[in-house]
Amino acid sequence: MSPDDITGCVFNIQRYSLHDGPGGRTTVFMKGCPLRCQWCANPESLTRHPELMVNDQKCIGCGECVKVCPLGAIAISAETGRQIDHARCRQLPPASRFECTHACPTGSLSICGEVMTVAQVTSVIDRDRIFYRNAGGGVTISGGEPALQPDFVALLLRHCKEYGIHTALDTTGYVPWDVLEGLLPGVDLVLLDIKHMDSDEHRRGTRVGNDLILANAERIAGRVETWLRVPVIPDFNASEAFFHWLGAFARKIGAAKISLLPYHEWGRHKYAQLGMAPPHAYRAPRPEEMERFQTICREYRPEVDCGR
Repeated sequence: MSPDDITGCVFNIQRYSLHDGPGGRTTVFMKGCPLRCQWCANPESLTRHPELMVNDQKCIGCGECVKVCPLGAIAISAETGRQIDHARCRQLPPASRFECTHACPTGSLSICGEVMTVAQVTSVIDRDRIFYRNAGGGVTISGGEPALQPDFVALLLRHCKEYGIHTALDTTGYVPWDVLEGLLPGVDLVLLDIKHMDSDEHRRGTRVGNDLILANAERIAGRVETWLRVPVIPDFNASEAFFHWLGAFARKIGAAKISLLPYHEWGRHKYAQLGMAPPHAYRAPRPEEMERFQTICREYRPEVDCGR
């Protein structure tokens, strides 16, 4: 298949990333995720199609968006300002759903997510080939869950390998093994998310159990260098018992590294911009808690770090 024949939905391409694998990297964020984590900081990653994103701080109340909406999903009044019925908006086909973004003179309405060809994405990646070579970096395919768009991701990985670019796949692990297995030949490193070791607790926090994830983690670590990435969520998994459980699992499967990611609320504002209900409110773990959890993990796996 040609890079021009397959498209994927991408919501961000972040250059010079330092947190998604070794060295300086370009991270390609794919839309679509099979999990619904209560603490998700990237709600724009959840669906597989472009979405309307609203920034009311930029709205000047001109009413141009109201004029072009074919379903009357937008209203403006002096009392309430601009109101958008996102449920009604989503009933529109993509071709008409985003007319309002073109009409808005201030950019207060925008499209989150872009359908791109592999060639369009690689044109961004290729700008930094010298940078990857000199800084020991590469390309990370993240999400959402990139394995939900396997044909696109496989071609993207193949391009990177043809040019000697180090590749990493950031995955939830919650996809059929044959899909993941098909991507591994193009992958140098897998960043695998572990939310909880107990399946019932995992379901409470993400709406899915973890049996498939843990089975895939063991299979992947037997083939490709694997780092476990673990969000640290108080009142969900932030306990000493969990991190002993996690460390023992990392040692069992031969994971090369454990990365602990403390919970934060940086993406909370995006829920309202997408017309979504706000996420569950957690507190951030305290520094002394993070230090203790790192210490526990080092009992099982020497290489442990704390990311963001």
